[in-house]
Amino acid sequence: MPDGTQDCLPAMPLTGDLDACPVRQVLDRIGDRWSILLLLTLWRAPARFNALGRLIPDISRRMLAETLKSLERDGLVWRAVEPTTPPAVTYGLTDRGQSLIVALRPLVVWAEVEAPAILADRARAGAAA
Repeated sequence: MPDGTQDCLPAMPLTGDLDACPVRQVLDRIGDRWSILLLLTLWRAPARFNALGRLIPDISRRMLAETLKSLERDGLVWRAVEPTTPPAVTYGLTDRGQSLIVALRPLVVWAEVEAPAILADRARAGAAA
């Protein structure tokens, strides 16, 4: 086991410095509400800011900008600014972002297969409440 990871593996009881856990640091970034949706959208093709907003219509412009900045800061997304008026800004996946998509594909496939059953379970649970 690589050095440092033993401090963030699930244990009973959970111990260690969880804020220093490298797995937690990464999962906190991609586990938010919008990051994976943005990464999957950019996986298809690079896109401009407004196009991303149209492709994910329930994200606010502020949250779109914040999430893109965080993904760029983590090296998952690149940003290119064209010197036009107003500036045209395009976003795309870096090599690291592409490698994350490869890792996420099994989760995406699982979610696509299991979504109908999960939604049915939610409906049953809601009806029972």
